[in-house]
Amino acid sequence: MRARIQGTVGLSCVVDADGRVRDCRLTRSLDARYGLDVEAIRAAQRWQFEPGRRGNAPVAVRVAIEMAFTVR
Repeated sequence: MRARIQGTVGLSCVVDADGRVRDCRLTRSLDARYGLDVEAIRAAQRWQFEPGRRGNAPVAVRVAIEMAFTVR
């Protein structure tokens, strides 16, 4: 917060058949120096989603996530 860095981190992740986020990769970096990129990945991996479906079966799906950081 002291560095007053604001912006968006882009991630490409897989939501597996259980709805958990895994295999996150950085597609747009905001800040590697202060660790905001790493924190965005950690936050996304704690999320739970409804899994994608093909027919009635849950399947893994690659998703794009944008995470915004703002200073208030």
